[in-house]
Amino acid sequence: MQSRKWPTLALCMLGLLASGCAGLTKTPAPEPAPAPASAPQPPPRPPTFQATDWGALPDWGGDNLAEALPALLLSCGSLKSQPEWQATCAAAAQIPSVDPAAVRHFFESSFVPYAVHNADGSTDGLVTGYYEPLLRGSRTPGKTYRFPVYGVPDDLLVVELTEALPNLKGMRLRGRLQGNKVVPYYTRAEIERGEAAVRGREILWVDDAVELFFLQVQGSGQVKLPSGEIVRIGFAEHNGHPYNSIGRVLVERGELPQDKASMQGIKQWGKQNPDLLPLLLQQNPAYVFFREMPSSSPGPVGALGVALTPARSVAVDSSVMPLGAPVFLSSTWPLSARPLNRLVLAQDTGSAIKGAVRADFFWGFGDEAGQLAGRMRQSGRMWVLYPRGFEPRLP
Repeated sequence: MQSRKWPTLALCMLGLLASGCAGLTKTPAPEPAPAPASAPQPPPRPPTFQATDWGALPDWGGDNLAEALPALLLSCGSLKSQPEWQATCAAAAQIPSVDPAAVRHFFESSFVPYAVHNADGSTDGLVTGYYEPLLRGSRTPGKTYRFPVYGVPDDLLVVELTEALPNLKGMRLRGRLQGNKVVPYYTRAEIERGEAAVRGREILWVDDAVELFFLQVQGSGQVKLPSGEIVRIGFAEHNGHPYNSIGRVLVERGELPQDKASMQGIKQWGKQNPDLLPLLLQQNPAYVFFREMPSSSPGPVGALGVALTPARSVAVDSSVMPLGAPVFLSSTWPLSARPLNRLVLAQDTGSAIKGAVRADFFWGFGDEAGQLAGRMRQSGRMWVLYPRGFEPRLP
């Protein structure tokens, strides 16, 4: 879906322009009452990156860095045109991955580790997990395959806000036209009730509404057709509504304890409450549209535009973390105190991934990966590795 430029009137109606809106409404707004005098508030503190040494990274010497090198080379496919990455990516391409000592020397001589701090100065954050699920589906609907997987609808507008306000770099607004007004796009409930223009945009039909919901949460997956053919689908767009955790909804209602509000716990609740399930799913207004991916792709494609590597790729908040960079993650395995310390690559994003010390760990494909991803909600710390001679900067 191509972004389109919105007229000034539309941006004014949404409050996105601070000036240039005079004369666009029939009735002038009344003069506001004078605000009481108050001391000016300092601007919010941005996240920070603090240079450190390799000894500060927990169990840095115990990680098999050769496993992360192929993922770095994939990142370099997108980064090598940037000046700070050119020499490093060229050197990475010459390192024999079968020589662990050479790989370690490359990383330690080519990068500087920077401890990542949240805006409040803290260094701990949330680490969750995601995976690539396998669903059962068909290219035609039927009694078994009743739930459509939609492509991007024609009436979904995606606006690059930088065109209106340069300080909103990288931010997008999604909506639709209603007459001559721009309004939010349809919610999940409205789409499922047939109010959106999605008929004819079906890519596939699948046999399970809950699996389709979690496919949208994961952002990509594979679908096995009756013929045995496997179709890979990936994120194309979303409806612009914020993600709302249905696990949190069940906890707040007292229907699941906190430690059971995992993907597995939610699926079990759905089996026990089939009549209540549709309304629960609609508590999350966000909705994802998909596209069919090339069968030759070695894995799901993340926001960086490269295939994700199981257990070596993470999703981050790209508004505060440099997308594509190596990141050393120090966390624990799901529902465990077992250390999970390893070098990963920041190659994806997600609507629920917000903040500097925040990561979504990609576990890979299939049921085992799904078991790990669904139970992962751990604390963690992060160090971003940046080419020597340069400093990481906020995107």
